[in-house]
Amino acid sequence: MAVDSRVTLKIFDVLGQEVMTLINGNYLSGSHKVNFDASGLNSGVYVYRIDATGIDGRTFTATKKMILNK
Repeated sequence: MAVDSRVTLKIFDVLGQEVMTLINGNYLSGSHKVNFDASGLNSGVYVYRIDATGIDGRTFTATKKMILNK
């Protein structure tokens, strides 16, 4: 992240229902890693969305598809 930001990272199933929130908090600028424990999820297609609002007022949103194989 370029600046300090309020960040949320959520996982959704193919029906659009939220199944997990991985991040919900403030993060300093720089690179970060997140551990994703999918032991409670079934194999299948999921969507993840990251939303970030920087202290400078700029926003970033990205939505991507992922396949979970167990």
